Amino acid sequence: MPKQVDHQERREAIARALWRVVDTRGVLRLSLREVAKEAGMSHGQLQHYFASRQELLTFAMDFAAAHTGERVARGLAGLGEDPHPRDILRLTLVEMLPLHDDARATSRMNAAYVLEALHDDAVRARTRDGMRQGRAQVEELIVRAIADGLIAADRAPSTETDRVLALTGLTPLLELGVITPDAALAAIDRHLDDLFVR
Repeated sequence: MPKQVDHQERREAIARALWRVVDTRGVLRLSLREVAKEAGMSHGQLQHYFASRQELLTFAMDFAAAHTGERVARGLAGLGEDPHPRDILRLTLVEMLPLHDDARATSRMNAAYVLEALHDDAVRARTRDGMRQGRAQVEELIVRAIADGLIAADRAPSTETDRVLALTGLTPLLELGVITPDAALAAIDRHLDDLFVR
């Protein structure tokens, strides 16, 4: 009896192959043929699951976002009940930076998707919506922290949200070896120490 193929599992394996192509060879080498080769299948087999580069890239980006979300959720579970907002923000920022293999793969995938968004209106709209949603979650956390007296009442939630998210700009400095992981973590900790009331 022929083995049943789990289509979602196969699509995720293809997405991981795409991550490996971006991670090891760069976004310029990203093509359906290159991903098919990395996944150990023919170009035609891959097209059975993804008809276009954009469709593949979108699925891989969604998969990467879900993967990052799972890492954050596992980390949050480790913080116990009712974690401090500072700890939540730190964990989220750390998981968005390329500080370990899995985070580096998803970070590079995100960079590839942003590059694609610069030249594709549909990808741009989808990326912008995702970023707005993530930003809103951070701002909601900061608004609650201000209401709870954990951040000074004279801080503007919108500005503080942007300042926190600006820390994700450490990514290229880490990727290019301009700063060390310890320096990135020190910058995050100093910023959060300055943000929260002691």
